[in-house]
Amino acid sequence: MQSEDAVQNPAPAAGGERAAERPEGFQRVAAALAAKSHPQAPLWLDVAARTSQEAADALGVSLGQIAKSVVFRRKTDEQAVLVIASGDKRVDEKKLKEHTGPLGRADADYVKARTGFSIGGVSPLGFAPADGAGPPLLFIDRELFRFDLIWAASGHPNGVFKMTPEELQTLTGAPVIDVVQV
Repeated sequence: MQSEDAVQNPAPAAGGERAAERPEGFQRVAAALAAKSHPQAPLWLDVAARTSQEAADALGVSLGQIAKSVVFRRKTDEQAVLVIASGDKRVDEKKLKEHTGPLGRADADYVKARTGFSIGGVSPLGFAPADGAGPPLLFIDRELFRFDLIWAASGHPNGVFKMTPEELQTLTGAPVIDVVQV
C-alpha cells in the first residue's frame, strides 16, 4: 500500500499547476467545501481513479472507504437520484425505489447534464446541473458508517476529499437509508 503523501497533492501538481488551474469541476467542489467550512481541502491524485477500486488502490485504503456516487434517472419526472454508497457494495434498485419511485439507468450524457460532473468524478456536492435542472435527489447508504474515514470524488477522476460519514451527511443534508444489496 502506498502512503497518502505519496499519491495526493493538494497544492502544486506536475508542472507547477495550482488548485486554481485545476479543472472546473474540481474547483467547484473545492469552493463548496470551503463554503461549508470543511476542514479537508480536496486532493489531486497523481493517477486518475475512475472506479472505486482505482481510488482505493491509489489512496491505500479499503474499497469500502470509497464513497462512490451512483446516479439514476427517476422515470416519473426525469429527476436525477444520486446514491452515495460504499465502494464495496452494490446499490439495490428495489430498495431505492421505495424512496424514489420507478428508476431508470443514467448514461454519461445524463450524468454530466444533471450533476455537472463526468462519470468517475461525480462529487456529492458542488453540482452544476445544465438547462435549469435542479440538483440531484441525494441519499447516503448507511454502510458508509462502518468506517471512521471515507473518501469521495471531488469533481474529476483525479480529485478526492476525505471526511467522516457524519461530515458527509452534514455537508450534503442527505438522509441515511439502507439501499445496498446484502
